Amino acid sequence: MNKRFVPDALAGSDLLPKTPTAAVVTASYAPDFERCRLLCETLDRHVSGAAHHYILVEHRDVALFRQLETDRRTVVDERDLLPRWLRAFDDPFSLFRRRVWFSLKTQPLRGWHVQQLRRIAIAAHAREDVLVFCDSDVAFLKAFDCTAFWRDGKARLFRRDDALADDGHDEHRIWSRNAGSALGIDPSRTSAHDYISTLIAWRRDTVLAMCDQIEKAHGRAWVEVLGSARRFSECMIYGRYVDDLLDGAGHFHGSAEFCRIHWTGEALSDEEFRRFVADMAPEQVAIGMQSFIGTDIGRIRRLIGLG
Repeated sequence: MNKRFVPDALAGSDLLPKTPTAAVVTASYAPDFERCRLLCETLDRHVSGAAHHYILVEHRDVALFRQLETDRRTVVDERDLLPRWLRAFDDPFSLFRRRVWFSLKTQPLRGWHVQQLRRIAIAAHAREDVLVFCDSDVAFLKAFDCTAFWRDGKARLFRRDDALADDGHDEHRIWSRNAGSALGIDPSRTSAHDYISTLIAWRRDTVLAMCDQIEKAHGRAWVEVLGSARRFSECMIYGRYVDDLLDGAGHFHGSAEFCRIHWTGEALSDEEFRRFVADMAPEQVAIGMQSFIGTDIGRIRRLIGLG
């Protein structure tokens, strides 16, 4: 399975249309609703070059998120994306505070697993050429044009070269190995590159070809394969598919991160938040405050001038 090849979806030409279309894709859930509302407000204010915005949510959250719909923003029910045999339930082991997805074909999955599956699955339903992925705890502070994600007919693949060779990335290395396994790549072929970030882009035709490759390698639906592994990253799977099996066809690499993210630790004080924004790199146009850190959304609104 370690032969390099170009699948049917990219056969003949690996170039995007001369003027590709783009859509922003956000997977979210009810506890992040106000953060997602802020994302939508700042996206509408600052972002150009995207024809549509898809918000992907669990069935029970659809009515809540429909408040955010416009003629250019659609809320997508996961029941329209994922197999019906994957069902969500309140988790008794968390005193019913969290959700768990059960099936006879996968391990029990948490919300963050299913959000990744939704992001892959939207490729079979969207019609835009380029899918721009942006988390719901992101806020845009500067003008951004999605044309930054393509040039000369190729899409930008975010990649931190050799990042996994450094200490402290054990989980990411596991995700990379599992990505190789899902794609049918010989286990002896490992990768040291990291592809994980927010505000990144994928080619829709490449995602479809990637899913076909997973199914050919395992003889099962791609959702079953990934859900059985449980420890996976959709970004790692896409990155390794492009680099290890397509030899980069249809893509160019970029290491600059367009969003500055506060990944871990405590919520920032007002002064720390202001310094965090002031220290954004020139290419960074958005900030991400990880929702599990607990930064009050009202404070974020006030500090970016939308309170």
